Amino acid sequence: MDIGAGTGRDAACFAEMGHQVVAVEPLDAMRIPAMALHQSPRIEWLDDSLPDLAVLRERGERFDLVMLTALWMHLDAAQRIRAMQNVAALTRSGATVVMTIRHGPVPPGRRMFDVSADETIELAAMHALYPVLREHRESTQAQNRAAGITWSVVAFVKAAGT
Repeated sequence: MDIGAGTGRDAACFAEMGHQVVAVEPLDAMRIPAMALHQSPRIEWLDDSLPDLAVLRERGERFDLVMLTALWMHLDAAQRIRAMQNVAALTRSGATVVMTIRHGPVPPGRRMFDVSADETIELAAMHALYPVLREHRESTQAQNRAAGITWSVVAFVKAAGT
């Protein structure tokens, strides 16, 4: 599952590898062009959003891999609590959850919050998601690096039997 699929880049990559992907994107302005660009029968596009993922949870599916790329910092503290609970509920035992979290100045007109990897790891642990990767990286884009933008990459595995 690719939550906040945006342009569909990650969903398309997984589909090309032969995986079935549920691409969750609430913004028509992103989802509709992405659907046209990535017309793979292996991608199911879904209009849903964090923190609730109500449409997806209603389906009762569980996933082996959940991607949240450049999304987590758009949720406030209360939303992150609800979102982590819902993401964990959508994962199978042994599943992997991967997040990238942006740090640095907020662009004008954007809603972002300062979210640490430590806070995210603590929140995940409350839902039987345990860290297997934690990295801090410079932005790959020169303009963002110059502006002081960095990224945390965190990955979790859901505890067996949960």
